Amino acid sequence: MIKLIVGNKGSGKTKLLVEMVTKAANSSSGNVVCIEKEPKLTFDIPSSVRLMETCKDSIEGYDEFYGYVAGVLSGNFDITDLFIDSTLKIGGRDLNKFACFLEKLSASIGSREVNVVMTVSADKDELPASVRSYIL
Repeated sequence: MIKLIVGNKGSGKTKLLVEMVTKAANSSSGNVVCIEKEPKLTFDIPSSVRLMETCKDSIEGYDEFYGYVAGVLSGNFDITDLFIDSTLKIGGRDLNKFACFLEKLSASIGSREVNVVMTVSADKDELPASVRSYIL
């Protein structure tokens, strides 16, 4: 299941994400992973959460980002929760490509028991109609 935390810069998306990561870390029977573009959440989330930074692997664009996320999920089937901060900074501001990324990721996740939560720095009304169903 994919869910989006949407709002403009400064609206508290990352704070909400950190709260959700902490809750998942305290209750999950599997692994919790958090992906961010650059290291900024290191001291905000529990040390039991696997923190990954896309800048270390030079991930840019939604095709590369999809491969990265799919690889993380394929390499570890006991991931119960995957959190992604600053999604548009990683993949880009093209919201139609973002919509395609979500569709592809949703199909890839299929029936797996994994919760995916992403922050998206955009106004709800800016997003394509196909993306709005994912909004929390």
